[in-house]
Amino acid sequence: MTSLVRRSHEAELMDTEAVPFEEFRECLRHLEFINRCTLAYRPTLGWLDRLLGRTGTDRPVSILDVGFGHGDMLRQIFSWGRKRGVEVRLAGIDLNPWSARAAALATPADMPIRYEVGNVFSVSGDRVDIVLSSLFAHHLPDAELVRFIRWMDASAELGWFVNDLHRHALPYHFIRMTTRMLPANRLVRHDAPVSVARGFTRRDWLGLLDQSGIDPSRATIEWSFPFRFGVGFVR
Repeated sequence: MTSLVRRSHEAELMDTEAVPFEEFRECLRHLEFINRCTLAYRPTLGWLDRLLGRTGTDRPVSILDVGFGHGDMLRQIFSWGRKRGVEVRLAGIDLNPWSARAAALATPADMPIRYEVGNVFSVSGDRVDIVLSSLFAHHLPDAELVRFIRWMDASAELGWFVNDLHRHALPYHFIRMTTRMLPANRLVRHDAPVSVARGFTRRDWLGLLDQSGIDPSRATIEWSFPFRFGVGFVR
């Protein structure tokens, strides 16, 4: 039986197993469906509302999404910006070249989103206004996550935000049963509960921020239904 007292070290298949492109693309499609059903975009969009309401929107805002997967968070942000009259310049970076291929295929031609393949720690050049990650942090072990938080803090002019899973028995057993009952891609069936087990508690985030040199009193750690933590830092 899986213990949820501490973060799991079990690997996710989509991170470790070589599969045909179409199977990987199907996995991303199913994950996007789950994201829509579980209100996964709401914490990030709400944080952007608060941030840009505070800083103003008199110029284009550059946003980088790390670990973009199917690109659905960036597409949501594009639609959000268009509705609010905010000009956004959107880019994503992901290690998996098939993510970039699948995201590009899923993105309408009128959404100018740039999908890049690479390791975020190798990125050099101009800083961006905002760095985001959505359901990416749980893929990293603690040491790499501390490094990532430091990288975000050094790279973001206005602020950064992490949207990820709350490690808790309710979402773990719910997603485990649901993916077994529905015709889910086999990668999703395996990885969805593992993702929750690799997720975080508030205490985890306080410790990670402290290790990263971020004063926890200057960061926000907000819980959102259903079982998400949004961790943000604003300059």
